[in-house]
Amino acid sequence: MDFAIIAEIFQKMEATTKRTELTSLLVELIKNTPNELIAKAVYLLQGILKPSFEGLELGIAEKLAIRAIAKSSGISVKKIQNEYNIGGDLGETASNILKLKTQTTFVAEPITLERVYETLLKIANLEGKGSQDLKIKYISSLLNDATPTEGKFVLKILLGVLRLGIAENTVMDALAIAFTGKKENRIQIEDAYNVSSDLGKVSEIIANQGIDGIKKFKIALFNPIRPMLADRVISEEEAVKKISNKFAAEYKLDGERVQIHKKDDKIILFSRSLEKITQYYPDIVENVGKSLNTKEGIFEAEIVAINENTGEFLPFQELMHRRRKNKLEKAVQEYPITVNFFDVLYLNGENCLVLPYQQRRKIIEEIVSEDKLSKLIPMTIVETENDVRDVLENSINSGCEGLMLKVLDAPYRAGMRGSNWLKLKREYRNELGDSLDLVVVGAFFGRGRRTGKYGTLLLATYNITNDTFPTICKVGTGFTDDSLDQLYQILSNKVILKKNPKVSSEMEADVWFEPELVIEVVASEITLSPIHKTALNIIRKGTGLALRFPKFTGKIRMEKSTEDASTDEEVLSLYKGQLKVEKNRLF
Repeated sequence: MDFAIIAEIFQKMEATTKRTELTSLLVELIKNTPNELIAKAVYLLQGILKPSFEGLELGIAEKLAIRAIAKSSGISVKKIQNEYNIGGDLGETASNILKLKTQTTFVAEPITLERVYETLLKIANLEGKGSQDLKIKYISSLLNDATPTEGKFVLKILLGVLRLGIAENTVMDALAIAFTGKKENRIQIEDAYNVSSDLGKVSEIIANQGIDGIKKFKIALFNPIRPMLADRVISEEEAVKKISNKFAAEYKLDGERVQIHKKDDKIILFSRSLEKITQYYPDIVENVGKSLNTKEGIFEAEIVAINENTGEFLPFQELMHRRRKNKLEKAVQEYPITVNFFDVLYLNGENCLVLPYQQRRKIIEEIVSEDKLSKLIPMTIVETENDVRDVLENSINSGCEGLMLKVLDAPYRAGMRGSNWLKLKREYRNELGDSLDLVVVGAFFGRGRRTGKYGTLLLATYNITNDTFPTICKVGTGFTDDSLDQLYQILSNKVILKKNPKVSSEMEADVWFEPELVIEVVASEITLSPIHKTALNIIRKGTGLALRFPKFTGKIRMEKSTEDASTDEEVLSLYKGQLKVEKNRLF
């Protein structure tokens, strides 16, 4: 399949923001792609080569890409750098440079989807001495034969900056239409994706086996299941109203949510954002199998750092010491952990997602033998506001954040958020009701002791419908010198020359970032804002929502993807909840 077909459709996608047009273009691309290549095409659409949980990264730096463009075009690195500085888009720069190409290739090998994919795969797997030169060679060989449009999108994929404005939902809509003729069949496709986290695999099955193949889709060990998520509530009263019958109250720990896959002696760990994190927890790999009385299964747990002398839970940030590769061994010794189990998703070939919570809880209680490492998260059956209040107080006194409240007869809805699970945190007594996980999209330079650092960050929520990041506040409080240094280091490789098109902002930041990092923020309340874009036009035309007196909690949510950030809808719900609190006070 000619890569030109893909490149031309990508070009059209960049020119529109309308979901219907994007879906139509995707349907066209899918129909033009041979079945045996559909998985590769879908991966490239996502800007990846393998499902994200495999951790395969291209890792191409801009400087290396510029050298490759220079090698292919015969134009100096300096001139290419200048062009890039003016335009701010290296893909566009490559396209313009290729139009001016001074070198001629007499025998051009066609650029096909297969060739692009396999070349990028080779680049991603290169490491060690001489790998940089080989990467330049492979990239320039593609650019030698590429048209300007092809070269543009090869570079964008390589650099991880392919921004087509399509969310996973749009891809699934297009797959349903292309292969079944009915958009409604997206539901089955989404179910398959939610239990595999691999849209390429799902596309391959529906292309070759149709919707019947999708309906037979099964959970596979070591393919992470997308986690079920909870709605927020701000009071015991609201929780009881939403559930209305007896329900489970689990302690909500301040740790890292983990999905544990076990088959015999093999243990693989995945984070909430489906990143493979096995390497950070060698103590779990070595010991957790001893407490799981089963041959194979998929379990959910919360990893929490503890004070070994007192058994006291330590803050989430203490776990982040384990992400320092060169100090991991020391961190394992200095920051011991417990693995606190709360759910089972798969057991010995059987799908447990369809089972009601109460049954899954019974299974996990039978499977887990508690010891120094492995624990069961405490759970109590509750019914009234007073019941919830009592368990909440016990949870807080035990060093936890609050409660997870779960409907007893509800199945596990992978990848879904809803009222079958509710979270009630100790901040419920504040008007805001909860902390928010927000995306860092920009920064403003600091003054005084913050000179040379970012003094204030521009933060955004996530709009699921539009796949955008509308701003909600600037935050400049709550930062220590250490956290500022840490954030500066993390954000330094996310700097871009101009605002990402997915970011919706009235403000002009001093520095823009790729929307990739999530941090936790608290605030006194949510207010209407003529500047910020979260929930724009919903409460009042021309007005969005903003946080009043936002403060960084110290938590950098490395385990969360930007799609896991707080959404427009969540903020709107908190705003309405706060209005109810104020109304009740008046009366």
